[in-house]
Amino acid sequence: MSDPVQERPQIYLLTPPAFDLDTFPARLAAVLDTHAVACVRLALASKDEDVLGRAADACREVCHARDVAIVIEAHVALAERHGLDGVHLTDGSRSVRKVRKLLGDEAIVGAFCGASRHDGLNAGESGADYIAFGPVGDTDLGDGTQAEKDTFQWWSEVVEVPVVAEGALTVEIVKEFAKITDFFAIGEEIWNTEDPIKSLGAFIAAMDDGLSA
Repeated sequence: MSDPVQERPQIYLLTPPAFDLDTFPARLAAVLDTHAVACVRLALASKDEDVLGRAADACREVCHARDVAIVIEAHVALAERHGLDGVHLTDGSRSVRKVRKLLGDEAIVGAFCGASRHDGLNAGESGADYIAFGPVGDTDLGDGTQAEKDTFQWWSEVVEVPVVAEGALTVEIVKEFAKITDFFAIGEEIWNTEDPIKSLGAFIAAMDDGLSA
């Protein structure tokens, strides 16, 4: 009996931490019209409720017109208020159960758990739809701790909750992790380039190379 064909990981597209509302929705639309994206995360650094609300409305309109789910990072109340599909929590497993109860079973509730398998397991048991580990690449942000490849290998073999690889991704990392993650969360890796569509295409090609290796 032959092994099942490995499915390509899906794209979980992050917005930049700041963007121009006059131009970004069109850039987002162009990417979504060119490449298959499973979900978009509104990942703004701003704490201004008005800025976040207007960005949520604009990006929701683009995403829902293309049947793409959109979640917001951390701001649970804004997810409800602006008709988003859920929330991406950044505090590991701590608030998953509470947010799941608040938003209901149909909402997307994801949890970023850094490099902690223990936190990831707790978040999954508390009702998270996916667990994100990262950063997987080299970055000077945070305390320097990276999510190791072994964590993804172990998770893909043992745990059924989908796993997301994110943080300082490169085409080399994507190729290396293609067989052991369900999603790649890609954001500034493409938005900081001259051609986001072409850049995302390069990441997708790297996935295919990794799967065929």
